[in-house]
Amino acid sequence: MKRDAVPSAAGLERLIEALRVLPGVGPRSAQRMAYYLLQHDRAGAETLGASLAEALRAVRHCTHCNTFTEDEVCGLCRSARRDASLLCVVETPADLSMVEQTLSYSGKYFVLMGRLSPLDGVGPRDIGLDRLLARAADGVVQEVILATNFTNEGEATAHYIAEMLRARGILSSRIARGVPLGGELEYVDVGTISQALLDRRGL
Repeated sequence: MKRDAVPSAAGLERLIEALRVLPGVGPRSAQRMAYYLLQHDRAGAETLGASLAEALRAVRHCTHCNTFTEDEVCGLCRSARRDASLLCVVETPADLSMVEQTLSYSGKYFVLMGRLSPLDGVGPRDIGLDRLLARAADGVVQEVILATNFTNEGEATAHYIAEMLRARGILSSRIARGVPLGGELEYVDVGTISQALLDRRGL
């Protein structure tokens, strides 16, 4: 006996496909989200759609540090309280936010919006290294702090930038890595302990 076709709606299919652009969201997750929004929270779906449209219209990149802002120059770059001699390089606006939450850094930033990844076709121009170099060589910056992630790509990016800066006589440093605050060695992976030993400092 031939089964009836499952009812479909073009708008629903487009919504499911649109939700799949989110990181970590596969076909099933996207379908569940779409069904939930349409069945249980249409008001939330409208708010989500309007907020996304507004963000796309209003949010842009800061002309100085490249992070997200609604102004030409973001508040951090405009602040007279920030130390302009220090420039911290991070991969994403989320990384910038995490550094700010530490309350231990008072300099300025440059956000790469990515990292070098030759296998994915991401090269120096794609992450604005020309703009970073111009910023670092402005005569005000005294030290560039490389705070890219400790992934293979993040390490390669930090190394590339450090070499680029060294060739122009610009001082750079790399954030340290090691045992997390409050961590017990018994539960820390061997690679982290090894790096902590290599990065040890005097007391």
